Amino acid sequence: MRSSFPTSRRQFLIATSALAGAAMIGGGRRTALAAEGDLIVRSQEPYNAEPPLAALVAEPITPAKHFYVRNHGPTPKIQVNDYKLRIEGMVGRPLELTLAEIKERFRQVGGEATLTCAGNRRQELSAIKPVGGVQWDAGAIGTARWTGATLAELLRSVEIKHEAKHVWFEGLDPIKEKDGSVAPFGGSIPLEKAMAADYPVLLAHAMNDQPLGAEHGFPLRTVVPGYIGARSVKWLSKITVSDRPSPNHYVAEAYKLVQSEAKDEVASAKPIYGFPVNAAICLVGARQKAGPRVISGYALPSGDAPSTIAKLELSRDGGKTWSAAKLVGSAAPFTWQRWTAELDLPPGKHDLVVRATDSSGNTTPERGEWNLKGYLYNGWHHASVEATEG
Repeated sequence: MRSSFPTSRRQFLIATSALAGAAMIGGGRRTALAAEGDLIVRSQEPYNAEPPLAALVAEPITPAKHFYVRNHGPTPKIQVNDYKLRIEGMVGRPLELTLAEIKERFRQVGGEATLTCAGNRRQELSAIKPVGGVQWDAGAIGTARWTGATLAELLRSVEIKHEAKHVWFEGLDPIKEKDGSVAPFGGSIPLEKAMAADYPVLLAHAMNDQPLGAEHGFPLRTVVPGYIGARSVKWLSKITVSDRPSPNHYVAEAYKLVQSEAKDEVASAKPIYGFPVNAAICLVGARQKAGPRVISGYALPSGDAPSTIAKLELSRDGGKTWSAAKLVGSAAPFTWQRWTAELDLPPGKHDLVVRATDSSGNTTPERGEWNLKGYLYNGWHHASVEATEG
């Protein structure tokens, strides 16, 4: 996480006191963060929405009102006074904690990290061949400043057994399965990721220095830098330490790169963890006056290793010729970087294209690979523009 830093209790209280009262009454209702016009609603129930692309890159830190929302079931109604987090499994000392105890007993740290849905840009995969799922544009991504305790510190406190290899997360959102049963959303990550010190996994209770909103996981969620958003489980209720990945549907069956629903293919496919290098054009209208125009967007380094964006290139002729764009702000692993470019557009139609390369040598391909679930699309991002005279 960028600029991870210890936060004193006094600093934390100052940062969050304005909404302390709101936090105490729980996250059962959707806040004004998803007011009409702030987000493009892709489905109402479950609620899924993304920001207009121009709003997405207006600021380096995504305001909560412009942060995408990905749900698989209804938003749970949680009273913070009744909330407890359970840590169990392959541990010597199982533990149950209230939110207040997590804040009081464990060091609070903060930093920036980008979350992105595995299905971001699914519309483009559907254009190759239709796929199911939420039909996201390029806005199912956002960068926030997260505050909370590190997962590693909590795990050290429960004495992990030597045979442990994975950490499971379970949320409080009830999801109705195809067979009619109801089960919570879940995720899991390898133990070495959970214990990482340089870019720690957080148990976050604050987003942009405010308590989490209902749609973003109040009162507690995981934030796993470099991993798809599905591994940053919201409304976190239970952590289980195990010798294997979670059997939860969203690890064992969903969020895998497969070409069919054949049971043997699904079973043998590995769960998706890291996200690929990606880039998108965000600030450009379909019709523009001819002449100089500023184009902007975002670029995201791969999450497979601590990398940053090394090069961002823009083409106005569909990829025949390229010019370098300007990267904006400081670079950090697992975190997007915004970019801008000034193009002199003559009258006519233009096929603008962007591609990115990160410091590990990963480059966005001309065309991403199709898969049944519509995950991880990162082909060159196109934007069609018609420049008019006068």
